[in-house]
Amino acid sequence: MADAKDAKGGSKDAAKGATGAPEKIKRGTVVLSSTASAGELSVPKGYMPRLRKAYEERIRAEMIKEFGYKSAFEVPKIDKIVLNMGVGDAVNDSKKVTVAAGDLALIAGQKPVITHARKAISTFKVRENMPIGVKVTLRKARMYEFLDRLVTVALPRIRDFRGLNPKSFDGRGNYALGIKEHLVFPEIDYDKVENQLGLDVIVCTTAKTDDEARALLRAFNFPFRQ
Repeated sequence: MADAKDAKGGSKDAAKGATGAPEKIKRGTVVLSSTASAGELSVPKGYMPRLRKAYEERIRAEMIKEFGYKSAFEVPKIDKIVLNMGVGDAVNDSKKVTVAAGDLALIAGQKPVITHARKAISTFKVRENMPIGVKVTLRKARMYEFLDRLVTVALPRIRDFRGLNPKSFDGRGNYALGIKEHLVFPEIDYDKVENQLGLDVIVCTTAKTDDEARALLRAFNFPFRQ
């Protein structure tokens, strides 16, 4: 009887743990909280992402030498990365937005936000406030971790990849690129994917000109076409 009570009590404690304090998920080197907000990130003490360390030790000095900045605070840096995934099939099946949100959460390491239609468009069978996509904004450590995986793992896995377009800047130092298949990210299990989804990646920098932003991203090993 005592064993039965202990077992019963243990099951209650397990259930309580599942619904109690937010569970922390270890993802690579960074420890993520399953309910963390966009600005929160739990990292080991003294940990610094590889690309952030490269920026502070090497890239900043290279940018000062190339453009002649008078102060280190003038050197442009990457401010944030926005990931956007449109789900056109959500018009017929709203559950596909939830599936896309789960995939984007795996890719970004952060819970995405579901986007809704601003107005109804009868031609495309879109109603007002209908969920049609997901997006997430990455900053600080998560931003650098995603950037590292994007450049070193995801882009080389793109079929017939010949480099990024060096002209896809908006005139204010921000760069946008499109990925046709989100399967290039190793976090996505190919056998469990029902539909291939496209992904827009917008890299926002503090650069004032496209030339400065291009030099900055090239220093981060962005494979631009020559």
